Amino acid sequence: MGVAHGALWAPGVAAALFYGAVAALVLLGVRDVLFLYEENRCSMTYMYEYPEYLKIKLPKKISRRFPAYELYLYGEGNYAEENKNLILTGIPVLFLPGNAGSYKQVRSLGSIALRKAEDIDFKYHFNFFTVNFNEELVALYGGSLKRQTRFLHECIKVILKLYKDQEFAPSSVAIVGHSMGGLVARALLTLKNFKPEFINLLITQATPHVAPVMPLDKYLTDFYTAVNNHWILKAQDARNLTILSVAGGFRDYQVRSGLAFLPRLSQHSSALFVVSSAVPRTWASTDHLSIITEDPKKRMLVLNHHFVRHPAKFFEEDPETLTELKGTFIWIKIKSSKWTYTVYNESDGKYFMFPLSNHRKTYSHVHCQSSMLVRKYVVTLKLQEYPPLSDLVVYVPAVNGNKFTLDCEFFKEDSRTVQLPVTHLFSFGRYNAPLFNFNLIQCFILHFYFCSFPGRKTSVYRLHVPWSHEDSITVSKVPSFTEISAKLHIAQPENDSTVAVLNIYSSLDCQYEVTIKTSFSQVLGQVIRFHGGSLPVYVISNMLLAYGGQLSALISTGQCSDFVLALARAAKPYKVDPIVNVVKFLLGFNWFKDIWNVLFLPELDAVLLNKQDIWFPLVSLILFLFGTGIAYWGGILFSSSLRLLSSLWLSLTRPSGLTKDSKLMTPRRAFMAILLVFVSCTTCGAFAILIIYLHYIFKVLKQYIIESISELNSLAASPTTNTAIDNVVNSLKIHITILNLLTWIVLLSLPSLIYWFKNLRYSIRLDPDPCRTMAIILVSTLGILMNSSTTKVKSSKLSKIAAQLPLPLSVAVVAFGPMHLYRVPYFVICSLLLHALCCIV
Repeated sequence: MGVAHGALWAPGVAAALFYGAVAALVLLGVRDVLFLYEENRCSMTYMYEYPEYLKIKLPKKISRRFPAYELYLYGEGNYAEENKNLILTGIPVLFLPGNAGSYKQVRSLGSIALRKAEDIDFKYHFNFFTVNFNEELVALYGGSLKRQTRFLHECIKVILKLYKDQEFAPSSVAIVGHSMGGLVARALLTLKNFKPEFINLLITQATPHVAPVMPLDKYLTDFYTAVNNHWILKAQDARNLTILSVAGGFRDYQVRSGLAFLPRLSQHSSALFVVSSAVPRTWASTDHLSIITEDPKKRMLVLNHHFVRHPAKFFEEDPETLTELKGTFIWIKIKSSKWTYTVYNESDGKYFMFPLSNHRKTYSHVHCQSSMLVRKYVVTLKLQEYPPLSDLVVYVPAVNGNKFTLDCEFFKEDSRTVQLPVTHLFSFGRYNAPLFNFNLIQCFILHFYFCSFPGRKTSVYRLHVPWSHEDSITVSKVPSFTEISAKLHIAQPENDSTVAVLNIYSSLDCQYEVTIKTSFSQVLGQVIRFHGGSLPVYVISNMLLAYGGQLSALISTGQCSDFVLALARAAKPYKVDPIVNVVKFLLGFNWFKDIWNVLFLPELDAVLLNKQDIWFPLVSLILFLFGTGIAYWGGILFSSSLRLLSSLWLSLTRPSGLTKDSKLMTPRRAFMAILLVFVSCTTCGAFAILIIYLHYIFKVLKQYIIESISELNSLAASPTTNTAIDNVVNSLKIHITILNLLTWIVLLSLPSLIYWFKNLRYSIRLDPDPCRTMAIILVSTLGILMNSSTTKVKSSKLSKIAAQLPLPLSVAVVAFGPMHLYRVPYFVICSLLLHALCCIV
């Protein structure tokens, strides 16, 4: 007996250690995404006066159609008082909140815009409107996205009517959309009666344009498909619309920056995408909650000026080619190729003149930076682009009471470009370090070691990604050791041969060493960042394999193993991943694709992910192992929790031994099932699923208590009783696995339940309901399963099919679930439904 226990104990410990290590890797990746990013360099905006939100009265017809939505005008102090009569003279701007967002988030934009208007004596100003979408969870429940779009259309018409009596009444509205609000704004063009000229400028902040973050229902994915297809097929509708999409960078772990990219519009002359860390004079990543003219060409020039170029001056449409340098300042001629100027408390400004004729043949660029670099004072010029220039003039203003340092250097680009990864001992000045073969999953850590020469100044490192505006800036005081992370938000386009470059702006008198290495923890972080939303798919796939393994063991040996042991034995990547990859390979052939289409099978999700350039070799294998680790430890935690609850229950009550009720359906159970079907149809399907789930847990807790009592009485039990006890134990193990699967179904249906509960005051019935059909099937199926035993399953004619079905369903989950999470519960239901039939047939 000791040998047998030892033989079982060793594999169990080995599995626990292995899956413990896998779970630790998952936590390491999650830690990198949620916690290991740059410090928060954004500051809160403040008001000088109390904010007011003036509710705009909507026509009764609109109010009846959209009882949960409202339109407001933002104001402060005297400005708010003046606007109470709605006699508006400004430029209309409409703010749209995102997922669970409040209309009051407009305060930051409205308050800053008001202060800026005061600075120019209200030469022009903005009227900020904001929509109350009742803080709906539209990123997780897509049933209200069309409703929000229609209401937005009505709001725009109402806003423009407020200006109809003006001499120069505006004919369009500028829209600022945060998160899903940006997608709703884009959806306006899909409406039949919408006039595209109603909007001329759209600024989106951390909006997932490409795909939903968590595709939890069909309405959400269908909405995305309709919007993106319309913008691709009918791009002419947006020809006069200027679009700016700003992503938050690595601090925004809710919406990764790659989703905010508009790839099909990147070549469009009126579309611009930037990551906030690349925006000049911002250079900071933001979390998810931080983030005018009629001529579209001019609007695009303005956006490029402020969000890409920003040459440290105000925008000028036609800048003067000649500038007169006035004043009696001192002129100093500099002939040296390297020059540093430091001044303390200087009351007079100076002009420094650099003759270019002596440097053109030897050098290709000139770079100047000041001690105020992080703010705005930096310039790098390519001499070949300015052939008429004879001299470069640098103006240093008076710096009363301050220290000011300016460095200028002429250099040849080839001599300052080195290829990484290698360890180098560099000279000084500005360097470019191209990072070749840099993909989405790769992550590099660059270590900078500085020498201890005195008098050195701030160094700045800019990771420049040429195929997208996602640059990042790091500032370091020297002497120091600096660590920089190099990772991407967006994959490099196939036809793009450029490379990411690290620009190093350093002190002239310093030597330093740079080392580069792959960061394992940040690679895991990238996997979680790009594919974390698919983890439920791989967890459920593993659980289905364990479920099939339990049923197979039950049929062949008459005994059913625990969930975690069945998982360790059955959950093997080679059962799932190679099949998906083979199908993906075959879909590259037209003959196989034709067969696929004839069978009306949906497109493989791996193909869709490949089109988005976020699918790489071994990613599916890594995710499968992550899913196994989560399923393993989740199963242990769930089973332990049920045992603890049953122990507490047992200490409070003393039920009898084995139950004698072997009927699958009784009048009471039938009534319960009919009642839950009625609840599904009249209220919310997810609510009915939650009720049947809790009822199932209650049943399993009773089974745990019966098992505990049976174990106490097993020594004096007869062979017949022992057989009944084995049946109880085997049934309990199957029920635990079913509950593990149901837990994930409940989690995936939770958003629609929350949405329904928050909107109960408007309607008792959720419409549309993504879980209604699923709930009706589950209620009927689980009503049978929770009262079933393994004895009937073993003797069923369908038992072998029921044991074999979870394997192909596990493959189907991975093949069709990563980008369509709402499909996953239906694959689980198929397996549960056949199990229920085994109890009858």
